[in-house]
This record gives sequence, structure tokens and C-alpha cells, in this order.
Amino acid sequence: MCGIVGIVGTEPVAPLLVDALKRLEYRGYDSAGVATIEDSQLDRRRAEGKLVNLEARLKASPLSGTVGIGHTRWATHGVPNEINAHPHFSDSVAVVHNGIIENFRVLRDELEKDGYSFSSQTDTEVVAHLVSRGLKQGLKPVQAAHEAIKRLEGAFALAILFRDEEDLIVGARNGPPLAIGHGEGKMYLGSDAIALAPFTDRITYLEDGDWCVVHREKAEIFDLEGNPVERVLQRSVGSSLMVDKGNHRHFMIKEIYEQPEVISHTLSHYLDFGDCRTTIGEDLPFNLAEVERISISACGTAYLAGLISKYWFERLAGIPVDIDIASEFRYREMPLKKGGLALFISQSGETADTLASLRYCKENGQHIGAIVNVPESTIARESDAILQTLAGPEIGVASTKAFTCQLSVLVSLAIAVGKARGAIDVQKEKELIRALTEAPRYANKALKLEKQIEKIAADLAKVRHILYLGRDTNYPLALEGALKLKEISYIHAEGYAAGELKHGPIALIDETMPVVVIAPHDRIFEKTVSNMQEVAARGGRIILITDEKGASEVSIDAEHVVVMPDMPEILTPIVYAIPVQLLAYHTALAMGTDVDQPRNLAKSVTVE
Repeated sequence: MCGIVGIVGTEPVAPLLVDALKRLEYRGYDSAGVATIEDSQLDRRRAEGKLVNLEARLKASPLSGTVGIGHTRWATHGVPNEINAHPHFSDSVAVVHNGIIENFRVLRDELEKDGYSFSSQTDTEVVAHLVSRGLKQGLKPVQAAHEAIKRLEGAFALAILFRDEEDLIVGARNGPPLAIGHGEGKMYLGSDAIALAPFTDRITYLEDGDWCVVHREKAEIFDLEGNPVERVLQRSVGSSLMVDKGNHRHFMIKEIYEQPEVISHTLSHYLDFGDCRTTIGEDLPFNLAEVERISISACGTAYLAGLISKYWFERLAGIPVDIDIASEFRYREMPLKKGGLALFISQSGETADTLASLRYCKENGQHIGAIVNVPESTIARESDAILQTLAGPEIGVASTKAFTCQLSVLVSLAIAVGKARGAIDVQKEKELIRALTEAPRYANKALKLEKQIEKIAADLAKVRHILYLGRDTNYPLALEGALKLKEISYIHAEGYAAGELKHGPIALIDETMPVVVIAPHDRIFEKTVSNMQEVAARGGRIILITDEKGASEVSIDAEHVVVMPDMPEILTPIVYAIPVQLLAYHTALAMGTDVDQPRNLAKSVTVE
């Protein structure tokens, strides 16, 4: 959510700021703005809605200046409109901000007593006024910024511009990510490496509590007390990856079609397909055989990937697993025995609640494993072991390929833990890995069902409520299907364990209610069939996603049957994710919603 870009350059920066902000659109936003300085004049352009509106403002009224800051805002304090859009001004100061200033009310009251008036509803404006007050009290710009930063509580990333300083941006980070980009005679600030990709691949990530002074020729980093600190300058892999839709209509469908390839890359990174053995554990800083319990924490789709893996870890490795939504985990004061393994799953590696849960586990003596798509992220840097998902940049807000790559890492890890603990022997390990080598092939077959799924979606686009049902690993997949549909189509959808249907949700079933049932022919197929019979008896409209064997044996008259190829049970959560994603995508497409940037949602959630 929200995106920051800053440039201390040698040419007009407004167009460059907008181009960089476009690369941050995947994070989700509802307004945007830029500010620049020229001849000691501070000026800005802001617009509600998408960047195209800001571009129109700039076309009608261009901005010059070789130093500037830009921002895409995801509303927290105050409605999404131009007045609340960043940058925010106070006399000679401009500020952009990601996150939440938790003590903004106290600061606002204090500033209002000092005679400062507020033009917006945002918490960010207090930062601009704090810095401005420091300048009026005789502080130099860098001092004024530092004193203001010390007053702030909460999660924030900041970029601060001064009207009379055309070779200076001050940045700060406490929670949401912020990186310095190193150029030749030019310097940059950005929320991530993707934003800075057109400019540089030489990146320094600020750590929590850091603030920085950025000039054209150098950048200095300090801790909160003002002491100079050194941070690693690194080459960013992500910055070399250009992001475009190719021949696809949306990023989401492009990313759905990338899954056979990225699943293959991820699995082959953790499994030796030639010898059919797992390679995880060979270079971990802890012994998997000594782990007695696993704790998993994540949010949204990442949480559902973890929920599927709970079945794998307990079934394949015989190890108990606790899994929590991160925003709940961090507050329930879970007792943890030292030496346990805590896994944290996040596409961005910056999810605030997940990061807070990680720190709680670290304080309680857990081994920390990060399953992230961004190896330079905060969660990755604070973990003992990084198990990267090799999905590449995922731009669509609704996660697709990141989800199946998370599953690919988790199933590989479950096999490794099972092998280390002696729960599976070499023969079983080879059998499971042989099955997983087929995942890309089955994923390709699933994609060939798109035309049929598109026709089903045309019917679903006419309804307002949908149920998803599944058992075993298909239960979390039902939750994921419902989540995907509601995220991008805005249709109310709920996922349930199929056996839970008669304990309440069955009251909703009538002839207008579509019920999507995910039911490969597995050990509990007959149990799921009995739940479908309960739906059919009440006139529910069944959309069955099953395999060839399941389709041949089921006797229920479903409205639609999507027939997947028969496949080993270990593969079904990964491969069946694809028709579930396609169903959500084409339903949203039929309804005309913004598939890649659905309303109110953000890709990287860096506030609690």
C-alpha cells in the first residue's frame, strides 16, 4: 500500500517520478501526487484516482525542477480525494508518507495550539508542520527533520523536501520499507527496488529506526539518535526485471499463465528432480530433525497457503503445526517452547502484522524461516533462513502465482521435515518428488480449461452470493476461491469446510445460490459427494471441479462440471488453484471491475 519515490537529479524529475510511481501501482492506491523545486519555488500536482489523472494535470500544468518526491496514496486517515493526496505542504516543507502516525492526534492538538491550521484529514500533515515549526525555531533543514522524526510514533516511511534546498531529500523508515538508489551524480529514494528499476540496481535498504540525508553525490544514514550507521549496498535482482502485461489484457491473467514455469522454477530450486530427493536442510542454520513443533503466521492468501501446508506437515512429517492469521497471532501471547520452527509467509516480505509476529517468535527462541518472494525484504533480512518463492514480480493485487509458488516451497519443506524426522523413507520421498515433477504439466492442462470456465463465469457474474466447499486441503482452497472472487468481482463469497455445511450455511441454499465444490477423487471424495447431495436436494446450483474419475462416479446433476486430469493427491492444491483463479478472473472481467487494482485493496500491507 502507498508508494514513495524521490529523486535528486540533473534533469526535470516530474515525468520520471510518475514513471516510477507506475511501477508501484501494484501496491494499490486511490490518489497520487508529485512535488518539485525550481528556483527556490516549491510546487505540486495532485489528483484523485489513478495516475492517468495526475498525468493529465501535469500535461495541462507541467512541473520543472531537478529534485522532487512522488506518492501514491492508499487512504487510511481521510477519504481518498485531492485534498488528502500527498505531498502535503507546510510553508517551505513538502512531505510524503507511507504508514500510520499513531500519535498524530496528540501532535495535531499541540500544533493547533501553536497556531498551525490543517487543510487535510490526514495524519501525514502533522509531519510537515512539525518540520516547518523546527525551521521557524532556527533549526537547519536536516536538524528540523530529525527532531520531527523523533517525535513520531507508529509505522512510517517518509520523504521530506525543502523549498530552499535543491540538493536534499531526507528520508526515514520505521516499518514500511524504504530504499536508497545509487546513481551516477543522481540519487533516489523508493518504496522498493521495482520503483527504482529504470534508474539503478544499486540499492541500500534502510532498517527500522534509520533516517537518511540524500544528496546528488552521496547518501548518509543515521540511527534515531543521530549516530551514523552503515548499511549494505547491494545489487537488486528485482530491479532488472521489467514489468509489463505482454500480450495479455491484465497482469492477473498473465501471472496465472506464468504458473507452470514459476512452479517448475520453485520446485526445482528445492528438489533434485534427477535423484528425486529434497535439498532443503543441507544449508539451514538449524537441524530439521530436532524441530518438535511448527508455528506458521501469515495474512490473506499467504495464510491460506500455510493452512494447506498444515495438512502436509502433519501428514508427511508427523509434526504438530499451529497456524494463525498474523494480526491475531501477535496479540494472543502464544507460549512457545525454545527451538521450534516459526514460518512466516509473505509475498512482499513487508507485511506489518507478519513482521510483528516474526519478532515475537524471535524473542521467544524460535528458529525463523521466511517464505517470501522478495529476498531483500525486511522479513527475509530478519529471518534465520530464507526460502524464496521464485515467482518473479507479481503485479496483480489478487495473488495467483505467488500462492502456488508458496505452496511449492511448503510442500518441498514438508517432505524435507518428514525425511529428517524419519516419518517418510527414501522410497516415499522419491514417490512424492516424482509426482511433484509433474506439477507444471498438469498446470498447463488446467489452463486449457479457460474457455469452459469463462462460460461458467458469465453465469456467476449475474449473482450476488456464492458458496465454495471443500474438504481436507481443498477446504483452504475453497477459502482461497471465495477470497479471490470477492477481491476482484465484489461478489459476496464464502468458503466452508464441506462437512460444516449442515451446521449453518445450508440455510442459505436455494435455487439461486451457486455452490462451487472442489472435489478431486481422493480419500474423502465420497464424503464430499454426500455434501453435494445436501445442496442438490435444496435446489442449489452446483459447479463441480473434479477429475476424470470423480466426474465418472458422481451421480449428482451439477449445473457445470470442470473436469481436471487425474493426478497424484499431493498435487491437487497447487494445480486446482488454477481453475479457481480463472473463475474469479473471468467473473470479474464479465462484471467490468478493475481486475489488477480492485477497490480498497493494496498489494503490500505495511500498516496494522
